[in-house]
Parts: sequence; C-alpha cells; structure tokens
Amino acid sequence: MTDRSVRNLVHLRSSASTARVLNLLNVYKDHGDEEEWAEKPLFRTPQLNRSMIIKHRLRRDELDAFPIKRQVATKIVIPIDTNDLRTGGRFLFVGQRHFERLMKEAFGVEHDHPDIATLKLLDRLPSLDPFLLREQLKRNGVEPAPCYLAISESDMARMLHFVEEEIRPLVTLSLGGENANSASSRRLAGKILSNEPGDRMEALRHTLRLEPEDYQEGIFCWKGFLYYKWVLNSLRGEIDGVAKAVRTVKPIGKVDRSAKEYLDRGREVLSDRITQTCAEVSRTLKVYDDAYVGLSVEGGANAFRDFLLAAPKMFARLGDQLGAVQHVVSFWRFRFGPNANPVSVDELIDIFMDFENGLAGRSQELGQSMIAA
Repeated sequence: MTDRSVRNLVHLRSSASTARVLNLLNVYKDHGDEEEWAEKPLFRTPQLNRSMIIKHRLRRDELDAFPIKRQVATKIVIPIDTNDLRTGGRFLFVGQRHFERLMKEAFGVEHDHPDIATLKLLDRLPSLDPFLLREQLKRNGVEPAPCYLAISESDMARMLHFVEEEIRPLVTLSLGGENANSASSRRLAGKILSNEPGDRMEALRHTLRLEPEDYQEGIFCWKGFLYYKWVLNSLRGEIDGVAKAVRTVKPIGKVDRSAKEYLDRGREVLSDRITQTCAEVSRTLKVYDDAYVGLSVEGGANAFRDFLLAAPKMFARLGDQLGAVQHVVSFWRFRFGPNANPVSVDELIDIFMDFENGLAGRSQELGQSMIAA
C-alpha cells in the first residue's frame, strides 16, 4: 500500500520522534555513520531500520484490515524516496490480516525473524514514548544503541527525582519515619525503574500475593503510570498554551467560506478536546493515586493489588490518551515555533484534522469501575 499523506511525511522527517512517532529515518540521518548505530540496530532489516513507525488512529475504511476490533494500530512507513518525502511512502500495519505474509513479500523476512518479534513488542505499547519503549524492549531482551531511543540525561534525572518523591511515603511506611531518608527513596526508585534480573522487589510481590507474571506486568504498568504522571505534570503549561493558541492561530492567504467555517469549528472542538482528554487522563491517574495512598499511607495492600491487576487495561488507554496530547504539543512546538514559516490555509486544515482524529473516540469510561471489576 502507498501512503501519500505528503504533509505528514515531510513534517515527520523534519521533526523529532514523539510519543506517536518513532522516526528511524532521522536516527539514520543523524547517526548512520556511527559504529554503535550499525552494531546494535533496533531492526536488522535495513529498510525497517530507516523507516517511520507511527501510532496511527484507524480511519473507518481501515478497520476491516484487522482480524480484531481496534482503534489504534502501529503503522510502518517506508519512504519511496528518502531524499524527497513528497513522493510519499509504502506502508503496512503490524497485526493486519496476512501481516507475516506481507512482511515476507515486502522485506524478505520469515515469520520467526527477530524484527517481527520487535514490531509486535512495539505494537503492544500504547505509545512510542522513548522511556516506555526502552523498558518494553529491555525486559524482552532487546537493547538497541542509545541513539535509537534518545532520552536526555536531564530528563532521566528529573524522572528519577519525581519517582523518589512519589514513593517516599512507601519508604516511610516500610522503614519507619526515623529510618526513612533520601538515600532509601533513591534506592527504591532505582529498583522500580530497573529491569535487571533478580531486582524484582520480591518482598512487595509476596505482600501483594501476586503471581510472578501478574506482578511483572503490573510493575511495568506502574512504571508507565509514574512516567505518564510525570509527563502530564511537565506538559501542563504547554498544554494550556496550545489550547489557547488553537483558538487564535491564523493562516496566510485567502480563506474561503468553507475553510473559514471548518477552521472556526475546529478551533472550538480542538481546544475543548485537548482540555477534556487531559481531564480524562487525570481521572485515570487518580485511580492509581487512590490505590497508592491505600498502600503507602493506610497500609492496606488490597487496593494496590487490585490496581496492579487492572493496570494493563488502564495503561493502554492512558497511553493512547496522553500520547495524543503529547503529539499535539510536540508538533505544535515544532510547526509554530519562533522560527517557523507561516502556515497556509490547507496546511492548517490538515493539522486540525490530524489533531482532531488523534483526539477522537475517547468516550469510553475508565476509572474506579475497573478497580471494582
């Protein structure tokens, strides 16, 4: 299949990887002459290792391509000409009907090829945040060079500090107020963020009466909740700014009546949906907050145990919601930054349609009802 969404490909090439996009073409352009890039690739197939991987909200005409119902799919885009993305690209979806046959036809890889396993790991994630992507790959024995999953040292330091503060009440409860200190919080935070063999906080697993598989999956999703909580806190100022900017942005050139009507409607809808989606994210995170308070302050393990069991289902939706908001913020930052060129009428309409599609379909209720179930 061929994707001629020219605006998307051109701007994806210019922008960095985001929660919705893993831009391996840019990684190749920036690091392809480095030894580490070649020795520890994310994908062994050269074309895949220079592709664009996108978390794509399916359109109505794409739903039948899958054997099971889903709203978001992992899209692999191979540019026709890496030097001119206006030519578009060939694409296929991970998990679509006849996926393994199509992979063999397109890339010559068999069903048991490591690259197919890696793609399926990516597909199981709700978003392509580099932190969560690294964690998912590492716990499944895949460790590409750092350039593929760029996480700045400053971001990692801020994330570690956030987790330290978040789990301090648990340390205080476990060790007692007199014995709890910053070093203890830092050590526990390091354990939570670590995937090293043997460092699985077995005492907590026994306290929560969880089987090893349920515990491992729950802890991974706990990391995800902590990460998303940190991301939401970090983005709040920008989210508000984008929601306001959407209402006032103006394109250059003549705006005909139909375009004006669409843009006027789009401004109101997008601003409201950004605010509403953030509110939904906050409500889902509160499920975790309430369960964690029950464990760390009140000393009751049952609520947190139930949270860890329910977390995988909530984690997928939380990542989808926040990933859509992250994409809006990061793309807006890129396209409407201080040195950006003015936006045309058609491009602004395309941007609004892209954002609206990403933020659509979020009426499903999540929250305490999932814990009760």
